[in-house]
Amino acid sequence: MSEQEESFNPEYNPLGAEGSIDTNAMPWISIKDVKGLYVKPIRVSPESGMFSLIYKLEKGCSFPSSVYLGGMDMLVLSGQLSYTQEDKESVLAPGTWGFIAANSKVNSITAIEETEVLANFYSALALLKDDGSLQSLLTGTDVLKLANEKNISLVPNSSTECWERGPQTYDGPGEPLAIASSNAATLVDSDVGSVLSSEISHPHFVDTREVPWFTMPTMPDVGLKLLRVSEETGFVSMIVRHNGVALPHSHIGASDFLVLSGALGVRAGPPEGYGPGMWFYEPAGARHEETQRVTDEDLIYTANIYGPLVFDSGPGTPVEAVVSWMDYKTMAEEGGIKLVPNSNSNDKTLLAWAPIEAN
Repeated sequence: MSEQEESFNPEYNPLGAEGSIDTNAMPWISIKDVKGLYVKPIRVSPESGMFSLIYKLEKGCSFPSSVYLGGMDMLVLSGQLSYTQEDKESVLAPGTWGFIAANSKVNSITAIEETEVLANFYSALALLKDDGSLQSLLTGTDVLKLANEKNISLVPNSSTECWERGPQTYDGPGEPLAIASSNAATLVDSDVGSVLSSEISHPHFVDTREVPWFTMPTMPDVGLKLLRVSEETGFVSMIVRHNGVALPHSHIGASDFLVLSGALGVRAGPPEGYGPGMWFYEPAGARHEETQRVTDEDLIYTANIYGPLVFDSGPGTPVEAVVSWMDYKTMAEEGGIKLVPNSNSNDKTLLAWAPIEAN
């Protein structure tokens, strides 16, 4: 292996899953400007301004009307939300996935019952008052400040930071997610059970259980639900059912994912693997020789892929395949999966389609 290849895929054994964070071991941190809103900060990018978190809304409380200065994707993990806009109402049950395009104004979202949501914000969020004027901004810097106040070390943003990452700093009591004590596969897979049904009237939300699975030809034991493909950035969002062994691969772009069910085994991790509530960030350049489930239970996780994956047969072997957004789009189309353009004409996104229920 050349010196360049060795630096691209160094052999090391730091702290196990060096780009991960156990959200169950984290506290809920209140957002002072919004009653009943709490967050678990996960990642903040000082370069792009993107930040990831899990938020909780108490019953009867609302995420305020907001203007999204960058895009945002979300997945309802537990509870129920009510959302009304353009004289239509949607009830967002667990398993509902959504994408909000940049520069969109979104009305308030109210918790019908206590609700937890995974959210990736691509830039800052402008929170509005009832009269439509600006109340405050929520930025990556604000999220990082919340983490620092609780002595929470967030996931590294680059391969170099992964190598240098020290022990996790937060040692206080954790508050597990609701999915930690249940089979969260039911959120996204109708074959393994049922939960509350969503009633969706808005095109930027989809019930993931209504989106069909398809498989990659080279990995028939890995099922995918394609939720979003951006022809502008190459970003891809999906749900993965990972019951086989992923071929050796390198991440040319970064990726992130949250384990919903089962246990994921990764290099240098514990033999029992990582279960529901474990959030991973794979920085650009990350390498995996083998990724697989470690129990008989379906391993299901969310996945955002921010660049191509390069597959081979092991370190130093020739490239066998490069998989990008174009390939995911083609595989979905060949599998009969329907993707439709975002109704926002300024956004070059294709979104998963499922029948919208009329109220």
